[in-house]
Amino acid sequence: MALFINDQCINCDVCEPECPNDAIYQGELIYEIEASKCTECVGHFKEEQCIVVCPVDCILVDPNHQESKTELETKFSRLTGREYSQADEQ
Repeated sequence: MALFINDQCINCDVCEPECPNDAIYQGELIYEIEASKCTECVGHFKEEQCIVVCPVDCILVDPNHQESKTELETKFSRLTGREYSQADEQ
């Protein structure tokens, strides 16, 4: 599943630079996540980096963009041009 940022976002700017897929951007009122780029850090990290750094816990799983681990791995490969390997996850 992709992630999304709810209206509890305080625009603290810490999540955007942590996203390895550049899926997080400043929206009109709060930061937003582009679902087509969000892999929940699959292929990059063992944990979702935006969730790790968020001070207000406003980043949640998006029920409108349900994806399996395999689908996230495929998305990682499509976005990066690299084959998915669990060994690459830090």
